[in-house]
Amino acid sequence: MNDKPYVIIGAGLVGSLLSIYLAKRGFKVEVYERREDMRKASISAGKSINLALSDRGWKGLQGVGIADEIKKIAIPMKGRMVHDIKGNTNLQPYGKEGQAIYSVSRGGLNCMLMDLAEKHGAKIHFNQRCKNILLKDSIVVVEDSNQKETHIAAKRIISTDGAFSAGRLQLQLSTDRFEYSQHYLNYGYKELHIPPTKDGGFAMEKNCLHIWARGTFMMIALPNIDGSFTCTLFFPFEGKESFAALKDRNDVSKFFKEVFPDAVPLMPTLLDDFSNNPTSSLVTVKCYPWSFGDKLLLLGDAAHAIVPFFGQGMNCGFEDCTVFNQLLDQYLNKGSEEDSWKTIFEETGKSRKPNSDAIADLAVANFIEMRDLVTHPDFILQKKIEAHFSQLHPDKWLPLYSMVTFTDLPYSHALKQGQKQDAIMKKVLATPDIANKWNSPEVEKMMLELVG
Repeated sequence: MNDKPYVIIGAGLVGSLLSIYLAKRGFKVEVYERREDMRKASISAGKSINLALSDRGWKGLQGVGIADEIKKIAIPMKGRMVHDIKGNTNLQPYGKEGQAIYSVSRGGLNCMLMDLAEKHGAKIHFNQRCKNILLKDSIVVVEDSNQKETHIAAKRIISTDGAFSAGRLQLQLSTDRFEYSQHYLNYGYKELHIPPTKDGGFAMEKNCLHIWARGTFMMIALPNIDGSFTCTLFFPFEGKESFAALKDRNDVSKFFKEVFPDAVPLMPTLLDDFSNNPTSSLVTVKCYPWSFGDKLLLLGDAAHAIVPFFGQGMNCGFEDCTVFNQLLDQYLNKGSEEDSWKTIFEETGKSRKPNSDAIADLAVANFIEMRDLVTHPDFILQKKIEAHFSQLHPDKWLPLYSMVTFTDLPYSHALKQGQKQDAIMKKVLATPDIANKWNSPEVEKMMLELVG
């Protein structure tokens, strides 16, 4: 009876990291993954948006002692390199000198996490799709590629199986008044590619996130350690300028040459990539509760799928693992085993739900900023004023992006503080001749009075 495993559904980034946390505590951990082992198969192109590791993600990795190892496959990005329609560029730093987010390959990071999970004793089963969960009996039903079913009696179940989670479906079916919503943007994304130069170097500035903001759509590019860039086009599904409007290779070629003229010469496989790589959707998922007694807990995208425009999907999921581990320290073996785990599961959901909702809303808002505002003079001026004032008064002002990216302040706090700061900046930007006196003592005094 005591030999039952802690079952994790999904061996993605969050599931693999969580399995390390549990295995290091001495728990018997078994992970069931519907896909084949990516370490033994070629990772399919087209749905592997590069990830931006920031402070919350690093903290999750540090918790199991692997941050230094991951840094070997990560590239620091110190800011946004904005490309205008004529090919001119403008660097917008993300934070203070020395602060950066890190570009890392989803597949490369996932493989390293799985290796470490197995090293610490977790067992990962591949080609095993979760078909059902018998919650009251803690039984997970999986099905292999030959439709053979296996019933696994679990000690406890943690579902980290993504935006279309089998674990969440069982909570929906089994929990009274289960709250669930999903919202799709009318935008999709398609992965494209910029290869290394002939001598193996980078075709653009290496230590930046490159962005071609075009008002109602955009393309971004993140660096890889082999000298290439993974590009992602975020584009409406329908409309005058949309995926639906680009009907053939001639349409694609004409469109890219008009709107991304400096990128096209760097993309020799553009037309093949555009034709062959899938167009994928962008969804926000919110739900509650995240647990069922001491039997099942949702974490990562299974509990809170968000769109990628703040670069926080993985970081938020890794922070789930950090908070869960802290709650294990706080409540494990306090009272009966069942009560301890029930409390841990409940408290994880209670503490994370407001923050995952906040970053979901911030991510959608940041899409507008990235595709449109980054090229607007008022936006650029606002960022200069905020950075200047924050440098003078770090105890009074921390820009929203820095709160989210370079601290572990609760996302919900960052959202509220960001809204307050936005209201202040509207008043500051309305000041006569602000463009010429933005760094003057007069503006500094005004902001101090507004901040209070």
